[in-house]
Amino acid sequence: MEDAGASRVRILVVDDEFSVRDSLRAWFENEGYDVDVAAGGKEALVKLAQKEWDVFFLDLKMPDMSGLELQQKIKEIQPSGTIIIITAYASVDSAVEAMKSGAYDYLSKPFDADHLALLVRNAIERKKLLDETTKLKTTLKRVYSATEIIGESSGIRQVIENIEAVAEVDSTVLIRGESGTGKEIVARAIHANSRRRYAPIVTINCGALPESILESELFGHEKGAFTGAQYARKGKFEMADGGTIFLDEIGNISPKIQMEFLRVLEDKKFFRVGGSKEIRADFRTIAATNKDLEAAMASGEFRSDLFYRLNVFVIDLPPLRERRGDIPLLARHFLDVYRQQMNKPITGISQAAMNILTDYDWPGNVRELENAMERSVVICKEKDIQPAHLPFSNARLEEGGSSGSLEAIQMHHIKKVLEQTDWNISKASILLQVDRATLYNKIKKFNLQKQ
Repeated sequence: MEDAGASRVRILVVDDEFSVRDSLRAWFENEGYDVDVAAGGKEALVKLAQKEWDVFFLDLKMPDMSGLELQQKIKEIQPSGTIIIITAYASVDSAVEAMKSGAYDYLSKPFDADHLALLVRNAIERKKLLDETTKLKTTLKRVYSATEIIGESSGIRQVIENIEAVAEVDSTVLIRGESGTGKEIVARAIHANSRRRYAPIVTINCGALPESILESELFGHEKGAFTGAQYARKGKFEMADGGTIFLDEIGNISPKIQMEFLRVLEDKKFFRVGGSKEIRADFRTIAATNKDLEAAMASGEFRSDLFYRLNVFVIDLPPLRERRGDIPLLARHFLDVYRQQMNKPITGISQAAMNILTDYDWPGNVRELENAMERSVVICKEKDIQPAHLPFSNARLEEGGSSGSLEAIQMHHIKKVLEQTDWNISKASILLQVDRATLYNKIKKFNLQKQ
């Protein structure tokens, strides 16, 4: 019975015996395969140059070229092809040599029809799996490359060089930078270019969880370990086995978690909460912080031994205000992303709007720029993004038009958000996409006060 997918499978039979070529061609064509034949190695190479083949049947002994010689040439031209050696002179030595040279199987003449059918099906299935694996790896690589760092400034070029340098080794990495600078993107880029790329990268925001929940999230817990623990659960360390764990906001973990995490970093062994069985996990550690860890260490808030464990390879991310030349690249990138998502016919960003974007200080860095571009695309009904579409363009105009200073624009924007949130620092920091400490510093710098 013809296989619905058989017509897409291409088979090339190479044998100097006409009867073998003819019988195999007839059998495979009857099964629905796309089949061609060659009487020797030279003819086979001509056909190989004209078309790609999925499965090759190669006679071991031919006048112009042996099957093993032809196999080597096929592997050089089309490495993905599945090769089956056929011969009337079977021997252990020739079988071993064929398999060591990359043959899928070794078949003795005369052929058993059922055995041949099974062999072909398995060979085709194997090639499909290999092709799917190759496609998956290519897709993964493409997905990972989509998270690449965008920019051409010297600071970003240094970040990219650091990613390339540290990706292939298993050293612990500490990524430092203000909120919104792209620390998680850097972590994912490191993982994507490492030997662990096909294992998971497991992310946890250490600053978003209270100590008890963070402990359970990191180490896992056993059933009954605490109220509400109705079943055993793996922690992030266990889930990251073979891959990478990314610990964001590492500077905010409690002294207790710091001590427990230090032990895990040292020997990759730990216990689930409420458990007595030691668990081992092989993972690479990447941590990130926007906190001054040296100051935290000096004040006793952060353990010095953990700091030195984390501080093996440091990547410093520059704030957006220090890489203004990258702002147009980033703005156009986010414009492309969101106009495609929203299916809007926006072609670009006007020069006036771009001037505002490049002049603005971006306290929330790349994250704030992305949010600004998303909002602009939402409300834009014109061909290009205009100043009026930007969330802070009115602040610039109110502060003196195009001559307004950068600090005045930033101060007005922060003041406006604080007033909108009734000076709720938590809400304002979320809207501004900055951490509370940064917002407090800005309030102090601009001497802002609640009216």
